[in-house]
Amino acid sequence: MLESAPMTSLVLASSSPRRRQLLALLQLDFTVSAADIDETVFRNEMPAHYVLRLAETKARVIAQRADADRIILAADTTVVDGRDILGKPNDDEEAFAMLTQLRGRTHQVYTGIALLRTDDGALLADLSVADIVMRNYSDEEIRAYIATRDPFDKAGAYAIQHTDFHPVEAVRGCYAGVMGLPLCRVMGQLQKLNADLVADAPFNCQETTDRDCPVYEKIMSAAL
Repeated sequence: MLESAPMTSLVLASSSPRRRQLLALLQLDFTVSAADIDETVFRNEMPAHYVLRLAETKARVIAQRADADRIILAADTTVVDGRDILGKPNDDEEAFAMLTQLRGRTHQVYTGIALLRTDDGALLADLSVADIVMRNYSDEEIRAYIATRDPFDKAGAYAIQHTDFHPVEAVRGCYAGVMGLPLCRVMGQLQKLNADLVADAPFNCQETTDRDCPVYEKIMSAAL
């Protein structure tokens, strides 16, 4: 059974400023404790399994050093182009190759989330997948973006919300999920863990990202 007393404290297992920004929209108290894990892709591993495995691993790592009345929230995001899982680039050459590969085409962004309650070990997970249409940016724009050093902590070597590079032409799916934290899915799983939620997450998310969300009603209905 997942029923329990309302959540007393949430721990975000990530140092990502984008995830902190999005999680703050739930208007819950939380602390940050980043998990350092091996993110190597297993041979023939499917993208959904990969991001969910990493999210759960991060949650379990942080749970080992967390107090007994916490809920650990972990997430992992990756870019998928056909059969290729594109992680974070290691150097300028790899970043350039990734951005060239994605240019002018459609790919997918997978974000897995895991919520682990430390007092009883209850674990919930969910998956967000969005189709991303990239614009036909130039080689010069790629080099200028790489020079900012922004690509090097981003899967696929780009941030969807980067205001100067703005690499994305269209998103079909959850914009917040592409940023790294599908907020409605997080909210739905927290509700299943009987968290005491008061914020209007869909409204706050759309106002912050300045985008109408095409998926939140379906996601929230499924969570009820």
